[in-house]
Amino acid sequence: MNRTLTRQSYADRIARVAQHIAEHLDEPLVLERLAAVACFSPFHFHRIYSAMTGETVSDTVRRGRLQRAATQLISSDQPIATIAQAAGYGSTAAFARAFAAAHGLPPGAFRKGRRPSAVVGTASTTGGCVMNHAISIETLPARRLLALRHVGSYDGLDVAFTRLSAWASTRGLLGPQSQAFAIYLNDCFAVPADSLLTDVALSMPPGTEGEGDFRLIDLPGGRHAVLHHQGPYAELGAAWRWLYGDWLPRSGEEIADQPAFDAYLNDPRTLPPAQWRTDLCLPLAEHDEP
Repeated sequence: MNRTLTRQSYADRIARVAQHIAEHLDEPLVLERLAAVACFSPFHFHRIYSAMTGETVSDTVRRGRLQRAATQLISSDQPIATIAQAAGYGSTAAFARAFAAAHGLPPGAFRKGRRPSAVVGTASTTGGCVMNHAISIETLPARRLLALRHVGSYDGLDVAFTRLSAWASTRGLLGPQSQAFAIYLNDCFAVPADSLLTDVALSMPPGTEGEGDFRLIDLPGGRHAVLHHQGPYAELGAAWRWLYGDWLPRSGEEIADQPAFDAYLNDPRTLPPAQWRTDLCLPLAEHDEP
C-alpha cells in the first residue's frame, strides 16, 4: 500500500472510532473494542489515536458525555440525576463536580441561566438570565479552506471534525495557526435535521491540495455581524436564534446571500467548555455608497 493510501486508511480508521464513540456514549467503551473498530492492535491503538486526535480516548468520551449533558440540561426537563447517570456518573454529586469543572457552573445553575427562554443580548429580557454577548460589524477576509461535507444533525459535527483533522494530521497540515469553521449551507429552522448541510473546514497552508471527500472551498468575506461567544457549543443554537430573530430585525441591516458560519477561536480538546470561544458570523449586505 502506498503512503497516500496508508495515510487515508489511518484517518478513516480513527474517524470510525470517533463515530463509534459518539453513537455509543451510553455503553462501556473499552480500548480493546475501540481498537477492533479501527482494526489496530490494542497495544498500539491508544498511541495512534492520541497522536492523531490530540486527546486520549477517555478525554473524547468524557467531553462527548458532558457536551451531551449540557445540551440535555438546556433542551429538556430530564432530572439532573437521570442526566448524570447517562453521562456515566454514579452520583449527582460526582456529576456536579465534573460538570462545574468543565462548564464553570453546577448543572442546576447552568440549566437555569441558559434555557432557550433566556434572551441572548443586553437590551431586553423575557425572563430567566440574560446572557450578554458583544456584537461587532466587521469586514472579514475571504478564505480558502479544506472542507468536508456533513449531512445531518449538528450533533454529528464533532465526528466530522475528527475525520477532517485526522486526514489533515496524517499529511502534516495541522499547526498552531490552523483554525476550524462550521459553514451552514441551509436553514436549520426550515429543513429536517437529517437534511442539514454543513461544511466543516480548516484553514490550511498555501499549496494544500484536496483529495476525494476532502476538498478546497472558498469562504466569501465582506461585511459580517460577528457575535463573540464564550462558553459551551450547546449554547450556540440559542445565540443564533437571537441573532436572526432579535438583533437582525432591530439592526437596520440586510442579510447577504452567502452562508453564515461559526469560527472556532480555540481548541476544545485542551480547554474546558466554559473557555471555548466562538465567533458567530452573519453575512451582511454591503452598504450603498452615498
